[in-house]
Amino acid sequence: MDLNVRDVARLLGVTEDAVYAWIRKGEIPSHRVHDQHWFNRVELQEWASARKMRLSPAVFAPVGGSMATVPRLRDALERGGIFHRVSGDTRRSALQAVTELPGIPRDVVRPQLLELLESREALASTGVGEGIALPHARDPLVVSVDEPTVLLCFLEQPVDFGAIDGLAVNALFLLLSPTVRAHLQLLARIAYAVHDAELKRLVREQAPREPILDRIAALEHEAPPGSERGSHR
Repeated sequence: MDLNVRDVARLLGVTEDAVYAWIRKGEIPSHRVHDQHWFNRVELQEWASARKMRLSPAVFAPVGGSMATVPRLRDALERGGIFHRVSGDTRRSALQAVTELPGIPRDVVRPQLLELLESREALASTGVGEGIALPHARDPLVVSVDEPTVLLCFLEQPVDFGAIDGLAVNALFLLLSPTVRAHLQLLARIAYAVHDAELKRLVREQAPREPILDRIAALEHEAPPGSERGSHR
């Protein structure tokens, strides 16, 4: 937790009073430490993404160390893969089926990954609306991967994920990251991409691999939130 109320207000482009109002209503994830409210970058990005709010690219700056190359969603998705007709009729069984897919990196302990995904869902649904969910571990560093990896999984049947709009989920973007910064960057890129009308159509129709990858590549060329070009705007 490295963000205070002032930081969050700046990143969201709102007043500190607005942030305090969200805290009082329990509408924003925060942690009270020694009479001060602190925020986790990953939780804040998740919260903003679910509400279609844009964060300042400054949220992606590392707490320490050098700036790494921004991971590309297309590269991460090519690494993980796109899978059709993934089984499961409950949130747990769907997540379990996802963890058994060949796109999961070899060194990942699959039962542990399932446990981490379920723990994250117990905190709050990763369903972001319109039939899409973004499951991931709450702490991306617990799952040891060498490179950012994303799996797009089309479910064989809709599953209730407790999404914010109440709609059942048909598609899951599973996110696995080697660093917190890569996690934030990819989460922002996915959130940006799934609000694109053309990509939403492709996902809704459970399109083949290439049209999806091509559309994501086109969107990334437009410099979505968190990109190197976007961070200088």
